[in-house]
Amino acid sequence: MACRKRQRFSPEIAGKSDLFDALPDDLVISILCKLSSTACCPSDFINVLITCKRLNNLALHSLVLSKASPKMFAIKAKSWSESAHRFLKICADAGNVEACYTLGMIRFYCLQNRGSGASLMAKAAISSHAPALYSLAVIQFNGSGGSKNDKDLRAGVALCARAAFLGHIDALRELGHCLQDGYGVRQNIAEGRRFLVQANARELAVVLSSAAASNISTRSWLTWSPHPIPHPNHRHPTVPGCPLLSDFGCNVPAPEAHPASRFLAEWFGPRGGMPGRGLRLCSHVGCGRPETRKHEFRRCSVCGAVNYCSRACQALDWKLRHKAECAPVERWLDEDGDGGEGNGAVNGNDDVIAES
Repeated sequence: MACRKRQRFSPEIAGKSDLFDALPDDLVISILCKLSSTACCPSDFINVLITCKRLNNLALHSLVLSKASPKMFAIKAKSWSESAHRFLKICADAGNVEACYTLGMIRFYCLQNRGSGASLMAKAAISSHAPALYSLAVIQFNGSGGSKNDKDLRAGVALCARAAFLGHIDALRELGHCLQDGYGVRQNIAEGRRFLVQANARELAVVLSSAAASNISTRSWLTWSPHPIPHPNHRHPTVPGCPLLSDFGCNVPAPEAHPASRFLAEWFGPRGGMPGRGLRLCSHVGCGRPETRKHEFRRCSVCGAVNYCSRACQALDWKLRHKAECAPVERWLDEDGDGGEGNGAVNGNDDVIAES
């Protein structure tokens, strides 16, 4: 007796004439996986969930959620709710590393659930997620969520090296500055400079490839200009040109921030950029990380008016805008009238050098 293939749908559905209902579940799930992996915003996927009951059930399949793109988690801070939290948690449980990283950043910095947030970022890092590795490195460099004594510079350098190996440009830039300064690693100025040049070259390659995909002319990037340059993402307004690659005679748009970083900036924006009493945000506009204790971030050693979570953010912000704003002062103090933990000491190891 021949073995009859098992149907993927009920006899009631099979008896109807609707062709969509006649499609096997496996085929619909495959289509939804393609949709979730190419979604450009959360609404692309939400519209599927509200279409019909069958699509709602199949779209929440673990395989579909595990394939979701980073832009599908680009949730606005003003739209944050328990349902958004629950959706990110479901995606993280399905094994989506972007959901693990995004929810980890939100829990660690916004909801102040340090343990759970760090665990989610570590889960993404184990799966070789470069942004998660770099974020954990920043936490180790600053001792975020703990005291100054919780800093582990060697662990931060090791995490940066792994993220840089996976192609993370900010991690490569951070590693270059660490080698130049002897910060958490034996000083090697030549090797550090090589990493910084390599970071610039990688960034140029990324920008040119994105511009080619968007059919944007790059002729104006071959010469430095202070005038705004259209962003490769047309949903964003025109942004100032970033002379980040001025060593190569190029002027490219500022890199697009990760959805998690944009969420942090939007979350603390209504609070006037103050995550808490005496706490400050990283001054680099594309970062969004807040201090978890007073005087956690390093300040500019020249003006003392800006502070950064990392050397990579300092280097980016210096060439993006701070170079034109930085003005030397003879003496500057913290808002509380003291010198802080020592991160602002003119000759301290944690001091941020304005020139890069």
